[in-house]
Amino acid sequence: MACFLVHNNDTTITIPQVENTNNIVFYIINVKVGPVEWSVKQRYNGFLELHEILVSDHSVAKDLLPPKKIIGNKDPVFIEKRRAGLETYLQTVITFLQKRMPRELVIFLDMHSYEILFLLQEFSMFLFQEGENLLFASKKYTFCPLKLHAISERLKQPCPPLEIFDKRHDFSHILDFCSQLMCIKIEGGDEKLGTSNIVLNQLSFELSVFKLVETLGLSRVNCGNIYGLGTLRETIKSLSVRYCRVRSLGEVFLCDEVHKTVENVCDEKVWKKLDEADFSHNEIAETDEVLRLAPNLKRLMISHNQITKVSDMTFLPKLTHLSLSANNITELDDLSKLFKRIVYLDLSQNNITSLKGFENLQTLEGIDLSTNAIKDMAEVQHIVSLKLLDYLNLSGNPVTTIIDYRVKVLEKFGSRAGQLCLDNEKPTQKELDTVSVLQALRIVKEGRTPTFNVPPPFPNTFS
Repeated sequence: MACFLVHNNDTTITIPQVENTNNIVFYIINVKVGPVEWSVKQRYNGFLELHEILVSDHSVAKDLLPPKKIIGNKDPVFIEKRRAGLETYLQTVITFLQKRMPRELVIFLDMHSYEILFLLQEFSMFLFQEGENLLFASKKYTFCPLKLHAISERLKQPCPPLEIFDKRHDFSHILDFCSQLMCIKIEGGDEKLGTSNIVLNQLSFELSVFKLVETLGLSRVNCGNIYGLGTLRETIKSLSVRYCRVRSLGEVFLCDEVHKTVENVCDEKVWKKLDEADFSHNEIAETDEVLRLAPNLKRLMISHNQITKVSDMTFLPKLTHLSLSANNITELDDLSKLFKRIVYLDLSQNNITSLKGFENLQTLEGIDLSTNAIKDMAEVQHIVSLKLLDYLNLSGNPVTTIIDYRVKVLEKFGSRAGQLCLDNEKPTQKELDTVSVLQALRIVKEGRTPTFNVPPPFPNTFS
């Protein structure tokens, strides 16, 4: 990102070409500050308006700007002469005003969009005017890596030596605003920013300016560019990392560490209050022991990744909700050996063929197995012993094409059939009546005396 303070002697402005659109002449201005460059389109009238301000407020010579011409101003020879004159004008003005850099000139050259100091001045002015209202409405804000990179780089620099200081541009407005936020979202991207050569996901940034954040969301961000988490590990309760191409959880939990393993990691790296994490839509192939750094995790979502098996998570004693939907899981081990007290498990959109492995998961209350490859009705027998189970979703499996599928599943749950919400629908009274008859016939077939005990109908909503 451009830094005029550092590269003021390496700043060049040229007008290499002219563009004629609908008989309107635009001058294409190229601005280069150190390694960063961008382009701006301006009409001659824009130059004229800028010049009037610079003459009246900043002592720029009145005859410095090439004069206005009414007749023949579309002639190619004249346009080329004016282009060269406007280029010389801008170069002269920048040299004369580089210590003051009036706001009008900054905006004219679009420096407030790409240069650290002027971008932060613009942001400071915005927060001076709107910061209190934003915080009063909700203590949340969405950043892009560009703005965070600018803040991070500004923290490394001394106070800019400006001849004219405007309190609205004070950097403290940004620091004060950031220190009060409780929810931040960072949205990155791989595309170039505007007309510049700046790529958002190539910019590094730190997060130490945030002191009270409890909710952090990252979207399309390169997590390897994050450093200086500061106190965030002490305060964050909810973490979302989506569409970030993360391949391992260590890239997030230890993003500011060279080695992404839990070996020899000190207590200050533990995410002490984190109880909800969402790593959906990434490239994670397995969960690993780096999750030990979030010992209080209750809800974990790793859907739409590349996981092939359910891993041991017994080191997360508080984990109750786990989503591994849309992965590559085909088989299940004895799940009771992998969890302490799991309550809800989402394994939808995988390629699971058998329910073997659920038998001893006695804390389970809900299972989503929709859109898998379960064909045999006998597989349901593996979950009928789960006494707390009251939600089961098998929709999208081949087994659902069996005639009277719902009644046959409900019948396997015996007296608990009325308590089960199957495929997002509670049993109808007709289904329960049919289940009772089937149970009675089965009992008679076994040589026992049937006892009819039809449960009352359930309400229409499931909560």
